[in-house]
Amino acid sequence: MGDVVHALPVVTDLVDAHPGIEIDWVVEEAFADLPRLHPAVAEVVPVAVRRWRRTPFAPAVRAEVAAVRERLRARGYGLVLDLQGLVKSAWLSRLAGAPVAGFDRASAREPLACLAYRHRYRVPLRLHAIERLRQLAGQALGHPVSGLPHFGLRAPSASVPGLPAAPFAVFLHATSRPAKQWPQAHWQALGQALAARGLAVVLPWGSEPERAQAEVLAAAIGEGAWVAPRLSLAQCAALLAGARLAVGVDTGLTHLSAALDTPTAALFAATPAWRFGPFWTDRAVSLGEDGLWPTAAAVQSALVRIAGLEASR
Repeated sequence: MGDVVHALPVVTDLVDAHPGIEIDWVVEEAFADLPRLHPAVAEVVPVAVRRWRRTPFAPAVRAEVAAVRERLRARGYGLVLDLQGLVKSAWLSRLAGAPVAGFDRASAREPLACLAYRHRYRVPLRLHAIERLRQLAGQALGHPVSGLPHFGLRAPSASVPGLPAAPFAVFLHATSRPAKQWPQAHWQALGQALAARGLAVVLPWGSEPERAQAEVLAAAIGEGAWVAPRLSLAQCAALLAGARLAVGVDTGLTHLSAALDTPTAALFAATPAWRFGPFWTDRAVSLGEDGLWPTAAAVQSALVRIAGLEASR
């Protein structure tokens, strides 16, 4: 999910540099709601590589792949841009039957992917993930890249049933890697501090283990904490767009929160903030790195700055 969010500013760059350009987006079906948030994306083409690779030779899978190929080739693209630099994304790019541009062997996340490209470009590895994608697109389409990334997203109007009427904070506590999880004691302390300021704490989740974790955390925070029902990605985007603030670990929803311009504290320890953290707005901040988590007090101080909270109640 984070890869998709980080690629969204490329669309803004392209329409600014090439008026009249038409952009479609091929994306894993679970994340199809994300490109739809950008008003300049004409068509979103969902694919199901995660599902297909479980039974790649099944007749139903072969039929789905053929349908995607037919749909892409009917569009008659002038260029396909592989922003992910993986073997699977390179394979998908070739389905369109058009020239493909991507990272060169030294720049791609999976060097074998570059064998699928007609045009290959070198982009420094020591750049933020967003800047790498912007630089690749700039080289491939011949436009300069400068300034901060601009997302230009429109928040969906999806409703979230049961959402607290009071101003609320969203805690994006769930991640698939245990090393990326902020200690529960910190979440509890921060949640209780925000509840004391009159903010409800909303806890979304995406799997049954995450739901169980959210319920434990809500019980620890106490009054004012609310475990959301299972939400679609569009509902999550609407939730984040309407939040007073969000706090999250290095996960796709945290990146989405910052992209929607919600005041966001992004928490890092196991992954580098310089590569993945928000840097394009003073309404978002990265905290922690190099194996050291920020304290709950440090996060509170950051929220005072970026979300306009009072320093003390």
